[in-house]
Amino acid sequence: MNLTDSNITFILSAYGPPGPLNYGVFLLMLALYLATVFSNLTLMLVISSDSSLHKPMYIFLFNLAINGLMGSSAVCPAIMQYLLVGLKTISFKNCLMQMFFINVYGSCAYAILTVMAYDRYVCICKPLQYHTIMTPTKVRLLLSVVYIFPVCLFTVQVCLTSRLPMCKYTMYKLFCDNLTLVSLACVKTALDNLFGLWLFFLFAVLPLLSVVLSYIKILTVSFKASGNAQAKALKTCAPHLITFINFSSAILFSVVYHRFNDYVTNEINALMSVHYILIPPLLHPLIYGMKTHEIKKSFTKILRKNIFAINLSFGRPNNMVFSFLLVKT
Repeated sequence: MNLTDSNITFILSAYGPPGPLNYGVFLLMLALYLATVFSNLTLMLVISSDSSLHKPMYIFLFNLAINGLMGSSAVCPAIMQYLLVGLKTISFKNCLMQMFFINVYGSCAYAILTVMAYDRYVCICKPLQYHTIMTPTKVRLLLSVVYIFPVCLFTVQVCLTSRLPMCKYTMYKLFCDNLTLVSLACVKTALDNLFGLWLFFLFAVLPLLSVVLSYIKILTVSFKASGNAQAKALKTCAPHLITFINFSSAILFSVVYHRFNDYVTNEINALMSVHYILIPPLLHPLIYGMKTHEIKKSFTKILRKNIFAINLSFGRPNNMVFSFLLVKT
């Protein structure tokens, strides 16, 4: 099938008809989405405006915030729109595009968290060599790998899925995903299955093993150190570890959602699917904002500076008015 001349439209049947329940869910999602955008933009502003935070750890965190905004914006506005309209339809092209951005969001987030674990490993296990290992060139190289590989490989997946002939056009989902699209096809090729399994290993299993290995080495070094060093290491790694566990649980919920959605209620289906897209991008900046001393310090400094500037602007007489009064007198 040639995607460019395809007019296929799918129906998303997981939404109920417009009514009080849908309107309530819409308001809740709107509040959560706005909170997600605000928290991530605030974190990005704090990191970019404070030169003391221009370090590898915070550069990776800045990119994690960008990725979170991309993932939530790829799905949440569409879900909110579907909650308010009668017939929930999506074209094949838009479905593939939505699937692409969701997959890139998830794989990039896991890759960034893996790179952050490596950064913590170098910081704690090789502190004297940290600045020679985590150079600006090395940071740029790691970020390039984080983005280029998912974009290229999921582009291939979209091309493979777009060639499948479709026999069914109704999906009981809130948004599009590759497994659902493949299940709607008239035929299923071994290439699609093998490529999907390879992507899962590359972007889910391999990062998980890398993070676990990094923390095993960190714990090994920490146990041999003094009590103060152990406490410092734990404080340094706690935000990342909490964030990683949060995102891993979201991925687990997503797997359950895709594999067992026929055996659970509609409400649980909706909760598990939205959890993967909305909750991690909302919690990641909040976790780092509350658990990282440097970010809290920078945020407080920026807040005080702006409040002080506002107070000065209100307390100072307007120059034009002041000059006018002088002329009059």
